[in-house]
Amino acid sequence: MNCYRNRFFLTLYLAECCRFSPTDRYRSPIPHLLMPRQNILVVDDSPTERHFLSELLSSQGYQVSTAENGEAAITLIKNHPPHLIIMDVVMPGQNGFQTTREISRDPSTQHLPIIICSSKNQETDRIWGMRQGAREFMVKPVDPMLLLKKIAILLAHAG
Repeated sequence: MNCYRNRFFLTLYLAECCRFSPTDRYRSPIPHLLMPRQNILVVDDSPTERHFLSELLSSQGYQVSTAENGEAAITLIKNHPPHLIIMDVVMPGQNGFQTTREISRDPSTQHLPIIICSSKNQETDRIWGMRQGAREFMVKPVDPMLLLKKIAILLAHAG
């Protein structure tokens, strides 16, 4: 009898945690309390894009760090390595391709999965990004659900 009662209360608890509201359409169906807090670094020079991606990822229970250029990203990665990186390409100073190459060639960071999200939509850009060490390449504006799916797959393979 106790087993059934505990299962009933757990079911009620999970149902309450997973309730969707119309304004929270990207909320994960898995309760945040049951998910490990994984850190994702968003590297983009656009404050709007950083805010959009940070809000999207935070709503999924991820911890989010941001950097506005490649140099800042490298410093952040060395001090607090993330579980995954979302990288823009066109940025002042060191661009996303150069930063991706530096991260993927460094033995201490080469295990970090990188998703390039860029407005560059040519096939040659995608191929070049993958050759620099990115695991995925997405064209902006990104489909939020597709991005979340790719993140989940990469984190599952990384961990």
